Amino acid sequence: MSEEKKEFNAEEEQVSNQEEYVEEPQQQEETGETSQEEETVQTEESEEPVQEDAEEKTSEKKGLFGKKKKDKKDEKIEELTDRVKRQMAEFDNFRKRTEKEKASMYQIGAREVIEKILPVVDNFERGLATVPEEDATNPYAEGLEKIYKQLMTVLDELGVKAIEAVGQEFNPDFHNAVMHVEDEDAGENVVVEEFQKGYLYKEQVVRHSMVKVAN
Repeated sequence: MSEEKKEFNAEEEQVSNQEEYVEEPQQQEETGETSQEEETVQTEESEEPVQEDAEEKTSEKKGLFGKKKKDKKDEKIEELTDRVKRQMAEFDNFRKRTEKEKASMYQIGAREVIEKILPVVDNFERGLATVPEEDATNPYAEGLEKIYKQLMTVLDELGVKAIEAVGQEFNPDFHNAVMHVEDEDAGENVVVEEFQKGYLYKEQVVRHSMVKVAN
């Protein structure tokens, strides 16, 4: 009986050892399968950012080379902005044009007034020229001269200047020759006498000087 038990126990040990050998390769196979699955997961995860980078690059290329459709709101904003800029430019041109027109109208009106005042100035000068030297201290003559000087000061402040004539070379832009004489003492084409004074208003001729020219 004891020998049979020993043989039975030996057989059981062999069977158990065989089962252990069988289980070990199964475990090895399972670990191999799990490692393969982990590797596939890692490769899939590494491929995802590559695909995202590729999509970003393609989107950037489309943005660079492809025409992007504008939003209707942006188009409306651009249209209104352009319209406002045009209106501002037109208004600025209108403002400058009206200022220039006002200035020219003012100058035209001032010239008309000055032209009407100049005969009064001529009469003052004629009246003072007729006063004898012995009557120069007469209060009436002195008052007349003071009024004349005051009038000329006001005209000078407004920009009215007398044109120089006698001794100057004849210039048709400023002088109006009504007589011509031969004079050896005077130079050629020189104004020797002034019959009526000419005046400028802000560098523009209001009235030409009426003169006599020599040679």
